[in-house]
Amino acid sequence: MPAPVVVGPQPLAPAEVLAVARNGAPVTLSPQARAALATARDHVDRLAAGERPAYGISTGFGALATRPIPAGLRASLQRSLVRSHAAGTGPEVEVEVTRAMMLLRLRTLVSGHTGVRAEVAEALAGLLNAGLTPQVPEYGSLGCSGDLAPLSHVALALIGEGRLRGPDGTLRAAADALAGAGLAPVDLAAKEGLALINGTDGMLGQLVLACADLAALLRVADVTAAMSVEALLATDRVFAADLMALRPQRGQQASAANLRRLIAGSPVVDSHRTPDCTRVQDAYSLRCAPQVAGAARDLLAYAEGVAAAELAAAIDNPVLTADGRVESNGNFHGAPLGYALDALAIPVADVASMAERRTDRFLDVARSGGLPAFLAEDPGVDSGHMIAQYTQAGVVAELKRLAAPASVDSIPSSALQEDHVSLGWSAARKLRRGLDGLTRVLAIEALTAARGLDLRAPLAPAEGTAAAVAALRTRVAGPGPDRVLGEEIDAAVDLVASGELVDAVEAAIGPLD
Repeated sequence: MPAPVVVGPQPLAPAEVLAVARNGAPVTLSPQARAALATARDHVDRLAAGERPAYGISTGFGALATRPIPAGLRASLQRSLVRSHAAGTGPEVEVEVTRAMMLLRLRTLVSGHTGVRAEVAEALAGLLNAGLTPQVPEYGSLGCSGDLAPLSHVALALIGEGRLRGPDGTLRAAADALAGAGLAPVDLAAKEGLALINGTDGMLGQLVLACADLAALLRVADVTAAMSVEALLATDRVFAADLMALRPQRGQQASAANLRRLIAGSPVVDSHRTPDCTRVQDAYSLRCAPQVAGAARDLLAYAEGVAAAELAAAIDNPVLTADGRVESNGNFHGAPLGYALDALAIPVADVASMAERRTDRFLDVARSGGLPAFLAEDPGVDSGHMIAQYTQAGVVAELKRLAAPASVDSIPSSALQEDHVSLGWSAARKLRRGLDGLTRVLAIEALTAARGLDLRAPLAPAEGTAAAVAALRTRVAGPGPDRVLGEEIDAAVDLVASGELVDAVEAAIGPLD
């Protein structure tokens, strides 16, 4: 069992989000969290007992905020809010996304700025610790006011409605699942329904997960680029540190350093480092690999900064200030997250596009440096990796479409009270699809480049790239007559997605940047 993540008013670290979302780490509330909950709730109770209207406590919501709600109807108001806003539809989002969203909402609840009772925070923590995940549909969030519909489906489970997915994957009615785990539904009090649903936690959770995934894939991209550079008889001289210093972009320098280490000492490269080599320079997809993967790293660093700031935020509307005021605000608007999510979709598409171009060079006898057509055993009888490139091209075309931004769109809602929305949730969903596509494109490049390196025998690859080839060969056989290529691609995808490909390389040459 992973170590518990302590949740309090302090910001969560990305690693803590990953631990809870992906590894099932339990959560516990800090003493500071309990103190902040008690203080904030006192403020809400005083406001609820007062005569002055307070949004979300004694009024309706959105365009209905002008209607005062009598004290006897305020509990019903909160239940009605959750039920009406649980309006999502479509496929269920991934468990890791929902768990990240739950954890991040819990962190805001205990920040001292929402005013919920301790019982509500404890109920949400109880779901996480029991491995119970609310069924959250994909469609419903406009990214403003936050992720209302997805968070409402989480809140619905807390009140014993909707459905929960258990640790074994079984989907059950929420009331039954709660009872089976020894948990009780929550009776919502003033402001608590609104506090549970008015946040950017779905967008943020997906941004944190995406940043981790892209960071890992950019290391894979350096590995596969190095394999292609080596197997296509390209030069490594263009990655020299002094050349990189002429353009001091951090990401570019990190990527080039990886490429130098991956190809260092390669007998394949040394074999054409001779005076009779007539190649003056390589194609851009080989020569400019660190410039593209490096620019992706720099944009990733920006997105990580956005995520870090949001992990320190307390998003609610209205929000309780430190001096006890309740103020309406616009911090739920998802623009900062939407922009970052949309921005990352661009390098995802472009890194994949460059990888596909390198793969294509292996298959063309005019550009592969003496390799057989399509890397086939018997070209004409065998098609080799011909259609693997088709698959790559199809995925890359999809990634280019997914790179179109969601956050430039806006559809007004709530009788024009919410007349500009971020669509940050949509940006997050398409980025997740994009990262899956990049994984597949890089896996196909690794598969093709490994075959190219094998076909350079008796020349051996460098230590780093040889480790990548060896890892692939535990799943996929080397060159030979045509086999079912889709199965081999899926095996390579698993190797990339699991991190095993980079792990094997790093075991041989040390950690990559």
